[in-house]
Amino acid sequence: MPTATEEYVDVRVTSAGEMEDRLNSAVQELQVIATRTRTHGILVTRLNPGHFRVSLSDRVPFGLTRELTS
Repeated sequence: MPTATEEYVDVRVTSAGEMEDRLNSAVQELQVIATRTRTHGILVTRLNPGHFRVSLSDRVPFGLTRELTS
């Protein structure tokens, strides 16, 4: 289950099959918040295998989603 705050959603998955659905859900959740302020885009960061953080980012222009592997 994702863990949500106002600025990010932590996503943990155990299989590749669930990864896309969970990441898409997290992005959609943050798109609602981003649309209110229109100042941040969305950054999807792979922290570890099976662990991702989807966050609002001022480094990403509004309306875009970018991926990063840390």
